[in-house]
Amino acid sequence: MKKLLTIAANTFTEILRQPVYCIIVVAALLLFAFIPPLTMYSLEDDNKFLREIALSTLFLTSLFVSIFASAGAVAEEIDNKTILTVVTKPLSRPIFIIAKFLGVAAAVALAHYLCTIALLMAVRHGVMESASDTHDWTVIASAGGTLLLSVLVASFLGYFYDWKFSSTAIVLAAGFGTLAIVFLFFFDRNWRFYPAHNAMHLMDVYASFLLFLGAMIITALAVALSSRFNVVVTLAGCIGIFMLGLVSDYTFGRFADSNFWAKIAYYIVPNLQVFWVSDAIYEGSAIPARYILISGFYTICYITGVLSLAVALFQRRQVG
Repeated sequence: MKKLLTIAANTFTEILRQPVYCIIVVAALLLFAFIPPLTMYSLEDDNKFLREIALSTLFLTSLFVSIFASAGAVAEEIDNKTILTVVTKPLSRPIFIIAKFLGVAAAVALAHYLCTIALLMAVRHGVMESASDTHDWTVIASAGGTLLLSVLVASFLGYFYDWKFSSTAIVLAAGFGTLAIVFLFFFDRNWRFYPAHNAMHLMDVYASFLLFLGAMIITALAVALSSRFNVVVTLAGCIGIFMLGLVSDYTFGRFADSNFWAKIAYYIVPNLQVFWVSDAIYEGSAIPARYILISGFYTICYITGVLSLAVALFQRRQVG
């Protein structure tokens, strides 16, 4: 267990220090900031459109973080021969694969959590649908304070203690963002203590959690592919599986009862559509707890199967 946690923590730290990780997270946060003014021109309910675009941004952010982080988790270590220092130790290969998955999953979870905070802030601010609407300055002040404090503290730690600025700023932003979202939960747009009028929806939290489950499936698939193939093949494979997973019901599901191969493909390809709840948002229906539990059980079973396949693929691979 100690070796597993050590490798997982080292993988988590390495991913946070990668420039591509910081670029994806910062780009996503900028998109969340621009979503409210960009969604005011829909012909229907602007705020529902805002939530759908925000959830799409969240899903794509977690997808790209999981793919880029997982693609190099195993493949790059084999190409650089750094894996030889690990497998020559009394450490089994299954533990190595599981530890890599846990490290990547933790990095994806951090990015997803930070973007979820940005999503809740964007939904709380809402769309200014008329000229009489005003900005929600509590949200703007909370977001600006989170960003400013994260940059200042990360700069201080980097200058005096040589901490890496980008990874430190992201971790601090998650911490300060948590305080900001708690503040917004209790105070309304007029700076009054009014939790019942905080314009936040528990459904957005449920939707974010479901998207996180989908991101974990992509992470497991990326780790499995990287245990046998290089980075380019892993990236292409994950993007292809992601696209098929979004249309699994239409591509394979409708033929599953009449075609044997369609039925096999329907079971093998992850059905990512179950994690997307935009229909529930537009219809105004709730997400039952039973649905979340079933989706979580499906995710655990799928990840277990994929990691078992990853262990089998990596078991016989030459790394020397």
